[in-house]
Amino acid sequence: MIKHLWICILIVGIAGCNKTYLPKPPGYNRIDLPTHSFEKLSEGYPYQIDYSTSSIVEADSFNMEEEAWVNLNYVGFGAKVHLTYMRIDGEKVNFKKLSNDAFKLTSQHQVKAYGIEEGVLITPEGYTGVVAELTGEVPTQFQFFVTDSTKNFLRGALYFNTAMKNDSLAPVIEFIKVDMAHLMNSVKFED
Repeated sequence: MIKHLWICILIVGIAGCNKTYLPKPPGYNRIDLPTHSFEKLSEGYPYQIDYSTSSIVEADSFNMEEEAWVNLNYVGFGAKVHLTYMRIDGEKVNFKKLSNDAFKLTSQHQVKAYGIEEGVLITPEGYTGVVAELTGEVPTQFQFFVTDSTKNFLRGALYFNTAMKNDSLAPVIEFIKVDMAHLMNSVKFED
């Protein structure tokens, strides 16, 4: 009986090895991205921007005292871009302090970031913009600030409300980065 069992196992083993099976490649969720379209921010802010119509402008709930702070909520993607505005007054709030704070907030992600790429740009209005793109499993993949360096300072940071890996979010991150590039180039400070 045991002899017959071994023969059956041997036959099944030999017969089962005829085909070569390959593992399936990893799959990702399908993400349908809308076309890029923009709308002007309503009056009443010390700056004007074109923001994506894929987002909803909300008052920042973190610091209600700052009326010029807003969030661009990409509800369909579980993402928010936090925009913080500060008026430069030269004494308490100066350009050097604000720019150092922005760089410090970005560098705090060096623990988890594979790399931080920074770039400087000049907007059509002549303002200076600094962009930081972070790679790796960091909570914010894109940060920027735009300033005239004498009166106004606008900072933005992209955050996701999800625990998904950033490689799964890559198409959404790239989509929002295009929106943020357009936003930066549309900034106009009210004097």
